[in-house]
Amino acid sequence: MSGANEARAPKTNPLNGFEETVKDFWVSRPRRPQAGRKVAGVAAGLGHRYGIDPVVIRVALVAATVFGGFGLVFYLLGWLLFPGEGDDVSGFESMVGRGRSSMTTGFTVVLCVALIPVVGWTFGGGWFGTGGWFDGGGLIGLALLSIGLYFLHRSRGQYNRPAPAVPYATAQTATGTGAFTMTDTTTATGTAAPDWDPLAASPGSWDLPDPAAPSPPPPSYEEPLPPQSRRPKSKIGSMALGTAVIVAGVGVVLNLNGVDWFSVQHIIGLVLGVLGVGMVAGAFVRGSRGLIGLAVPLAIVGMILTTSPFTGLDLRGGVGDLTATPRSAAELQPVYQHAAGNLRLDLTQLPLTGPITTTVSNGAGDTVVTVPANADVTFDCKNTAGSVNCLGHSGDGVGQAPITGTELGEDGSGGQKITLHVSNGVGDVEVRRG
Repeated sequence: MSGANEARAPKTNPLNGFEETVKDFWVSRPRRPQAGRKVAGVAAGLGHRYGIDPVVIRVALVAATVFGGFGLVFYLLGWLLFPGEGDDVSGFESMVGRGRSSMTTGFTVVLCVALIPVVGWTFGGGWFGTGGWFDGGGLIGLALLSIGLYFLHRSRGQYNRPAPAVPYATAQTATGTGAFTMTDTTTATGTAAPDWDPLAASPGSWDLPDPAAPSPPPPSYEEPLPPQSRRPKSKIGSMALGTAVIVAGVGVVLNLNGVDWFSVQHIIGLVLGVLGVGMVAGAFVRGSRGLIGLAVPLAIVGMILTTSPFTGLDLRGGVGDLTATPRSAAELQPVYQHAAGNLRLDLTQLPLTGPITTTVSNGAGDTVVTVPANADVTFDCKNTAGSVNCLGHSGDGVGQAPITGTELGEDGSGGQKITLHVSNGVGDVEVRRG
């Protein structure tokens, strides 16, 4: 059946180019709701507009703020340019006289002023003076957030489009100016009611039937809504978690096999990358919220390890306490590697031979090396976090410089020549005489 009333299916995505997408985004940009907001409602508005969990958007903005700084710039721009719920225009547009907004002009000016140093801080180095993990992190954050928002609007811009603002009625419509004019004061122009009775009968003697009582309206019954079927659980979260575990395992194996690039910091970064991809993909099907509980603490640990001088953490070696007492030069190992636990190396049982050299490395725990009383020891002791005491040369703190030196034995020069290289991640280091 065809005609003027024939229903036509709307286009699912009428956006054909970059310019159309940008214009349509501005016309139908999110509204900042009153309910569900944490600060200004920018994340809640984006989540409602595109059908995404706002928690995922908040995590992405926090990550973009920490690593590069642009997340804070994006949030302030959204606060200024996204209209509030029930407003005609945004706060910035209201400030320039484009319409009404609940945001006051004074507060809008404060946000504009605050945006200036934040933009300079973002593109001038971020939190730590190096643009986060990468130089130019502000530009990277700008590019990633802009591209992500563009493709998000391309794919889901047809959903939850906000209703156009209804302008205020400035005055009541004057009577008598329309095609059909009806006023309360207009009187009928028909024939006046006669003041005489054409039937020559008194109105009191009229025998008229009583008016029938109006019939009550039929009771209305609201048909109960059918129970909503539960959406099948998405497998994206499980797949992302499994991939993250595999990536972490491969990184640990490569670290144990001497590939120095796969440090603890880089392994955490790779795992966070996998979890981030899983959360973004799962946001479209609401199936990856559980990954947030793992990503947030990992991000905190990664930020601490990246911005602090924790360079001595190593996964190679065993876990637990390690005690070694070599009794010959053949038993002495060139490297004593340990991942976590207390490491104690006793060199007092070595016979007098030629010069010997050994390296002691411990990831986390206390390291104690005992040398003979008459040995001439050349040492360098490095500890990322903790105290150091190498034959009377001591230090304490985080990120301290290595302690180096040479100490002759109790009988002066001429004793056993020992060269020690001691490095420790977290804990205490001590080189003492036996």
